[in-house]
Amino acid sequence: MKQDSTRNTAYTVDCEDYVHVVKFNPFDTGDACSLIAYGGNNYVVVGTCRFQEEDSEVEGMQYKTLRTFHHGIRVDAIAWSPETRLDALPPQIRFCTAASDRKLRLFTSDLQDKNEFKTFDGHSDYINDLVFAPKEGQEVASVSDDHTCRVWDLEGNEKAHFVLRSPGMSVCWHPEEAYKLMVAEKNGTIRFYDLITQQAIVSLECEQTPLMSADWCLKNTLKIGAVAGSDWLIWDITRSSYPQDKRPVHVDRARLFRWSRVNENLFATTGYPGKTNTQLLVHHLGHPQPILTGTAAVGSGLTWHRTLPLCAVGGDHKIFFWVTEM
Repeated sequence: MKQDSTRNTAYTVDCEDYVHVVKFNPFDTGDACSLIAYGGNNYVVVGTCRFQEEDSEVEGMQYKTLRTFHHGIRVDAIAWSPETRLDALPPQIRFCTAASDRKLRLFTSDLQDKNEFKTFDGHSDYINDLVFAPKEGQEVASVSDDHTCRVWDLEGNEKAHFVLRSPGMSVCWHPEEAYKLMVAEKNGTIRFYDLITQQAIVSLECEQTPLMSADWCLKNTLKIGAVAGSDWLIWDITRSSYPQDKRPVHVDRARLFRWSRVNENLFATTGYPGKTNTQLLVHHLGHPQPILTGTAAVGSGLTWHRTLPLCAVGGDHKIFFWVTEM
């Protein structure tokens, strides 16, 4: 694979505004291109990407904007719906956002005349993360600084409500575990909830704070990863409620943790945005040191491509893409 060096991005896309969040669509849309959404101060842009790593006819990267959705307020998180299809007639784009006004917004578009959005009200504080039910996409879960995790239907009705002991930082829904929800709290606790009984069933402990981000490995349902303080931590939930592996990585505190979608030993972490840039580190569990170090101008957001070992971070008027070796 062609790469400039460890520090340089493989590709960049220019954006009209600061990019607060960026998200590859994790679901198959029936199209060869990958969908990506990014959020700025008052809009969400949905576009398609194609990379030379997957198509020899592409030189570098091809990016095309499909639609810009007016949002009216800063976008803090984006979740894709599995109902998004590019091979349908007409196509359907569906995603949900969390915004700084404590509301969720569900957008549905056919990229032509139909552009609808619904607002979900209920959280009383900042929403940190949200996710669609991965099979049918008929529900959305969200976590907030208001110490709750809430599950909504697509009309905005609350279907479940879990009271947390501290701010909810991450929420994950695994396609192979459709009746369980993983919720990570700032106090260092990660709990799994049974959505049928609406009870907590398993909990994991970081033993350090603040936990800022956690993720459930797509390729191995027993693996959980998180960043807390300046460390990354990995659990095997069959072995212990305490991490099996941890390492200090970001001097000034770590911000985000994301597993690769193609390799259960590959993951990325970001540091807090400094005055000028943010550090991105890509790690492989078989290697003692990060296998890639990147920097982005005041980066935010972190997302992996669905089928390539390629991740993206948003930043100042740009999206940065890095390609890693498997």
